Amino acid sequence: MNETPISRIPASERREQILAAASIVFGERGYFGATTDQIAKAAGISQPYVVRMFGSKENLFTEVLSRASDKVLTTFVEAIERWRASDSPDQPLSRILGTAYVNLVEDRGILLSLMQAFSMGHDAVIGERARRDFLKIYRVLRDDAGFAPEEARTFLAEGMLLNTLLALRLPDQYGLDQTTTELLECTFQTKLQMVLDTVVDQAR
Repeated sequence: MNETPISRIPASERREQILAAASIVFGERGYFGATTDQIAKAAGISQPYVVRMFGSKENLFTEVLSRASDKVLTTFVEAIERWRASDSPDQPLSRILGTAYVNLVEDRGILLSLMQAFSMGHDAVIGERARRDFLKIYRVLRDDAGFAPEEARTFLAEGMLLNTLLALRLPDQYGLDQTTTELLECTFQTKLQMVLDTVVDQAR
């Protein structure tokens, strides 16, 4: 029996389709809990095609990590450029970048897959890639944004808190527990409703 031709979709688009699906599956299940079969089903393609394109689950995960890191870096660089192009920026750059980072929650897999990668520092391949990409983000904050080391550290710490809240699925508990509600409101502030709407939509 002949398979439905996959070539109708350009390879670059098919690759992005797989990486987007893999980001969510890895983000939700972790590296060891995810399978290429689950990723293929999430992408709506066959499991053998995923293996043919990426070779192994490890290669696929490192590509997911690169995609996520590149998205964060691109988002930060573009936000910095827009802020500098403004004649009279009315907000500090740290807030502009913070808002840009929170907006990435719309692609839930990006932030959660980064979290999974950062937890694998012990792995010879994934750990090395995760360290490299994390330091790239730090250097953009320090060199491109002009943050002092202490300011960059604080910004990264707040970003890790955001990732942790998403990984714990605490937005699902908003309004059900006073402490959770307080922490979410303090962390996300004016972006909270967007975060709640996004998390609810992606959980369906």
